[in-house]
Amino acid sequence: MIAIREGGLDDVQVQDLLRLHASGMLANSPAESCHFLDLSGLRATDVTFWSAWEGDALLGMGALKQLDAEHGEIKSMRTVPAHLGKGVGAAMLSHILSAARARGLARLSLETGTAPAFEPAIRLYTRHGFVPCPPFGDYRDDPHSRFLTLAL
Repeated sequence: MIAIREGGLDDVQVQDLLRLHASGMLANSPAESCHFLDLSGLRATDVTFWSAWEGDALLGMGALKQLDAEHGEIKSMRTVPAHLGKGVGAAMLSHILSAARARGLARLSLETGTAPAFEPAIRLYTRHGFVPCPPFGDYRDDPHSRFLTLAL
């Protein structure tokens, strides 16, 4: 059973997963094309962070950044490698979508990479209705970035 809790950034398992996330992004895209949030960025007042657990075992994480009153951005979606393929990403995404709708957001967008390593995430997002879009917010066209959005 997956329990999704707000917070968890002080937990060592979460911090280890954040480091794994950062290294994975940097291994698959040039540094200037990586837009992941570090620990301080995830603590910002416009960001809500969730961690997914089964008992004391961390399963994954995700965050929602409020861009404006109607638009949010998915940040830091990652599943612990040992739990890939078990529905953790789908559960976290569903949780973020519910939170965005509860806040009255009209749109949820995300930026991800274009390398083959990002294909499973892109499949997850498209299964949930996300479609390609132009860069949003402060993003610019980048051959290493793909942008997706979903009208809520």
